[in-house]
Amino acid sequence: MAIQTVLFLLSGLCAQFLPGLATLPKYPSQALPLSALLNNKAAGSHANFDGVGGAYDSQFLPTGSWEYDGLTFALPSSWEENDDNVLATGQVLRLQNPTYLHELHFLYAGDGTGTPVLSVFTLKFADGSSHQVDCNVLVYAKNWWVWANVNRAAIITPYHFDKALKNLNATNIFEWSTSVPSESPVESITFPARAESNRMHVFGLSITPSVTDTTAGPALAVRRARFTTRWEDISGVRAQAVEVTLANLLPSFTLAPNTSITSAHTIELVGPGIQTVSPGVVNRLVPADQARVDVFVTGSQATGSAVVQIRDSAGNVVATSAEFPTSPLVENWTPDADSLSLHETPSWWNAAKYGIFVHWGIYSTPAWAPPSRYAEWYDWDIRQPPNSSNPTWEHHLETYSEHVIYDDFIPDFTASKFNASAWVDLFDRAGAKYFVLVTKHHDGFALFDTGNTTNRNSVQLGPKRDLVAELLQTAKAEKPDLHRGTYYSMPEWFSPDFAKYGFGSWPGGLAHNAFNVSPALEPYTGRLNISDYLDDLQLPQMIDLAVTYDTEIMWCDIGGPNRTLDFAATFYNHAMAQGRQVTMNDRCGFLPDFDTPEYATFGSIQTAKWESSEGMDPFSYGLNTATNASQYKNGTTIIQTLVDIVSKNGNFLLDIGPTAEGEIIAPMMDNLLDAGAWLDFAGDCVFDTEYWFPSSQDFNPPAGVEPPRFTTTPNTFCVVAFAQPVDGKLTVNKRLPVLAGDNIVFLHPQGPGSPLTWTVDEKTGRLVIDVPESEVKTVKYAWAFQIQYKLD
Repeated sequence: MAIQTVLFLLSGLCAQFLPGLATLPKYPSQALPLSALLNNKAAGSHANFDGVGGAYDSQFLPTGSWEYDGLTFALPSSWEENDDNVLATGQVLRLQNPTYLHELHFLYAGDGTGTPVLSVFTLKFADGSSHQVDCNVLVYAKNWWVWANVNRAAIITPYHFDKALKNLNATNIFEWSTSVPSESPVESITFPARAESNRMHVFGLSITPSVTDTTAGPALAVRRARFTTRWEDISGVRAQAVEVTLANLLPSFTLAPNTSITSAHTIELVGPGIQTVSPGVVNRLVPADQARVDVFVTGSQATGSAVVQIRDSAGNVVATSAEFPTSPLVENWTPDADSLSLHETPSWWNAAKYGIFVHWGIYSTPAWAPPSRYAEWYDWDIRQPPNSSNPTWEHHLETYSEHVIYDDFIPDFTASKFNASAWVDLFDRAGAKYFVLVTKHHDGFALFDTGNTTNRNSVQLGPKRDLVAELLQTAKAEKPDLHRGTYYSMPEWFSPDFAKYGFGSWPGGLAHNAFNVSPALEPYTGRLNISDYLDDLQLPQMIDLAVTYDTEIMWCDIGGPNRTLDFAATFYNHAMAQGRQVTMNDRCGFLPDFDTPEYATFGSIQTAKWESSEGMDPFSYGLNTATNASQYKNGTTIIQTLVDIVSKNGNFLLDIGPTAEGEIIAPMMDNLLDAGAWLDFAGDCVFDTEYWFPSSQDFNPPAGVEPPRFTTTPNTFCVVAFAQPVDGKLTVNKRLPVLAGDNIVFLHPQGPGSPLTWTVDEKTGRLVIDVPESEVKTVKYAWAFQIQYKLD
């Protein structure tokens, strides 16, 4: 098999190590000119980016030709003079010449702070067809700033201006890339229509053209070679993961054996001091696709460079890349932004895909909320407002009387039926690979031993038990492969010690009685005298969860004032010393490892890792007895939500709410086990998979049918249908990486059956799989088909 290369000899580093060998071309990107469309000023003293006087501080924004993740964007030479971005109002950007595209790259931001960004762009093709790409529908996280949260972004500024006053929330411009269908050349790109609020702004567009010459086999280019902070112990050596992404730049309609990689190709890194300990392997790479592999190395340097070397199945070096910068594995984290911003999700979290969230605390005693409200917010909601117009206020008055305050529920939070062994066994049988327990919610009541920070905890009050220790220690002993996480609320609603830091719905200070009865200010049971909330309570408690309880996931909530730099350095170094890798979400007030949309998902593939959380209850994380069990997410909803999220490079954290006694009620258990039964036979299409670069789903299912989703592994490709195949056939109206000789099997409770018959229409790429009705009927929730590659 030949591989397209540019015909010149390597120089410098490449020539030193691989003399006389040709190199792959640099991954191409071409900035599109936007000057004719610029209609908004984002930065500078006269800017009004968001329509209400908000603006970026121009000193933090790059200028001119700017490179990010190997891509080139054209930014203003100065942000102080003219319009500098495109406020989307349905503009049409026409390409100078119709062009087959491999990938399209955006620099963008929404200008709101909470509601979804209207972000659908429409591509028109030379054959008259069109295709919509959607940056991030339904997710607030891609606005230019988000209150109390910190996001990963291409450009981050420490603040922005709000009518000339500084708003100290970090402010962002995001990069997002998407594959482009390459059955026909792209003629134009239509921007989203103008929105009334939370408008889309584009700062730069760049394209990666396809290569149309098919005479020399696959058109390979290395998209990236990123030296990560992930590692594995390989034969007693701590080896660093280098994420290498290999692209085949041919258009999709050229898919054939001679234009694809169809045998095992190993990927290595070569450079001064670098040793490849474990190469990556690419078994299948068809036109218009990309493959991502981890190459494990030692010896990388802070100022070095390396090339990617590709060997064919016979061990012959067939191509190398241009040079990529190296960076060493971080083995000592320091409490500063430069160090800690490098941290990322570990490989085990990336592979896990599915976790169980547990909201359990004092709020589990009243266990009530009106529709669309969180039951765990009972202590706050009872006062919003404190009168009969508030359903929570009315419920409390009718159920408990005006003389019962929130802390009176503490003795009834007994945990008398809590059995840690039964819980972790349920999580395991449900198919989850990790769990996250709420250790302290906004009411300030902790489920662990908080030492001398406060006695407001389950050890001193209520159950008189260390519930966090019981669950985490039991999981470690009985289910060592089940990873352990802890949720921690950074602020507390009514802590007197938080008052000096209070903000928004977390003001601090003692709560006023909702019924104007004595005492006017409610007690904060268990509080100890401390000097400073952050130094004497928040930071020590978080460090205890990391060091004493050995949490693997610090799942913070709300953000706000914090000592997260000190915490994160301690957290990461403690884990490193134990040979473990841990992770932290985006709500700890500092740069996160992953984003956490809540009761929402991304509408498209995101290359950065993310996790969506939802309750089994459609409106609440904590147990809400006002919700009918028939409204809970059933096996179908759980599995289809999980598969959809995984197909877009996310994890799914599904929440349950136990009772005050620690019982997980039967309807929740049953639904978890239903989903677990499906994962028992079809989990290979979920766990340890990757998203498929061209698309997360079929584009053209029959009317009214939810499209199948796609996932990949190095050896397989999965099609998971959300609608039961009809008349013994599954049809996918998209060109998939399936070639003659591949086997397709249907995953069902009796195990993968015999290979199925299938056909592909060479002109359209439509795949039709024949599946026996008898097998189809053995499956509920979703129907998983696994394509097993035949290797040359």
